[in-house]
Amino acid sequence: MEKPRGVIKRALTSGTVSGIATAIAAALAGKREDGSYAAPLNATSHVLWGDKAAHQDDASLKYTLTGLLLNHAAAIFWALFYEKWFGRRGTGSVAGTAGADEARSLAKPILGAAAVTAGAYVTDYYLIPERFTPGFEKRLSGKSLATIFGILAVGLVACDLIDAAKSRRR
Repeated sequence: MEKPRGVIKRALTSGTVSGIATAIAAALAGKREDGSYAAPLNATSHVLWGDKAAHQDDASLKYTLTGLLLNHAAAIFWALFYEKWFGRRGTGSVAGTAGADEARSLAKPILGAAAVTAGAYVTDYYLIPERFTPGFEKRLSGKSLATIFGILAVGLVACDLIDAAKSRRR
């Protein structure tokens, strides 16, 4: 049985990759759709500051930094599920696989990242109170939300895919 510390360590890495990637995607979508890089990140801080946060366009420590930290914490939270159930790193499953075995071994983390991200979406928009939603929906289109959730999935699986590519070169 795997030690919880290993799962947590890996989740901190994959969650950080996902958190940074989703924050960048949200900021770029905010600039494109709303003229403000900070607006979607500010909206995330509505969890602490209420709906006033969703109406802030300028970058600030209060709204933007809080939004970034909340987004980052959420990405790490979802990464815990990914790493516990689907992550490849630290399992020994990468070394010595090739061809069809490698493709099969990559299917689990890729589909797992998609499943965790789908779970995140359902949880964020259908199961929890509105006060605890990510907040991006207050400033961004559905298309941008779909992109952000897709990037979350890619971020979750990115380290495993990089590790698999490295092992194939050996």
